[in-house]
Amino acid sequence: MRHTRRYFHDPAQAEFVGIIWQPLQHPFRLHAGDVIHSFFHHVALHEPSAGAVAQRVLAIQSKRCPKKPVDFLTRAESEAVLAAPDQTTWSGRRDRTLLLVALQTGLRVAELIGLRCQDVVLETGAHVRCTGKGRKTRCIPLRKEVVVALRLWLQERNGQPADVVFTNARGQVLSRDGVQYILSKQVNKARERCPSLKTKRVSPHVLRHSTAMNLLQNGVDRSVIAMWLGHESMDTTQIYLHASIELKEKALAKTEPFRGQPRRYRPPNQLLAFLQAL
Repeated sequence: MRHTRRYFHDPAQAEFVGIIWQPLQHPFRLHAGDVIHSFFHHVALHEPSAGAVAQRVLAIQSKRCPKKPVDFLTRAESEAVLAAPDQTTWSGRRDRTLLLVALQTGLRVAELIGLRCQDVVLETGAHVRCTGKGRKTRCIPLRKEVVVALRLWLQERNGQPADVVFTNARGQVLSRDGVQYILSKQVNKARERCPSLKTKRVSPHVLRHSTAMNLLQNGVDRSVIAMWLGHESMDTTQIYLHASIELKEKALAKTEPFRGQPRRYRPPNQLLAFLQAL
């Protein structure tokens, strides 16, 4: 950090760089490194006088760290979570519809809580429309069972076109913590019938990963999955290939087995005669 500060003649600039550099000491240093790189990309474009400094900072390589496969729910686990909400209550019907939409569309949690009644089309070509990262709008088709669930929920919701689809008990917009609370509550119930959930920590983003894995395991092309999830590039979708053991098993099944057969060693007669003569 001290080597970067000295390139700034303005103390205020150096102090600002020091402030944004501090998160690098945090365990989530890779994320902080991305923020700093984005900042200096902006500096390089809009402050030509600081271009040399920006290039020096951008040349710093990000620290490598171990990467683990993404977490996702299997089909059985997803079914158990969807069966958990109590359909005789208002909150239970809301929870199941919310989780069903999340699992089928792969919406980010911000897109899910920001979904408005006017963004849901349930006629021919049923889909939901959302605006994701980079203010990019995309449309995601809906399966028949999701259309049925959303139609019943919107009738009960009885909201205006600009109202959000899912609210809390007070009729206000759900927060991220609210979605996490709903998910945790239903996952805890589902663990009673699906023991494999006991070893998993399920977050709203895990539901998004589950959507991607379901598409991938059913033969959907990675480019379509990238458009479905609103990824900037297909490189982001690559992580799901590494996480799917089923795809690896299918690939293994296509390979030829080794022909060599294990056999017990049998020494020749000359060797046996030599040993017996000792």
